[in-house]
Amino acid sequence: MCIPPADEAPAMHFALLAKIAARNGLTELSMGMSDDFETAARFGATQVRVGSALFGQRH
Repeated sequence: MCIPPADEAPAMHFALLAKIAARNGLTELSMGMSDDFETAARFGATQVRVGSALFGQRH
């Protein structure tokens, strides 16, 4: 699971994880959350966490 730092663009982190996964023959790639799931999908995510997009922010 890759959750990039909140104050950095997620693309470089997702690209690195995708490269590591490919190098190790992994077919599942869990990365991205509600705010960056589209970017994660572009880099090959097969699983994303979108809880706050569906249920709203925690209180």
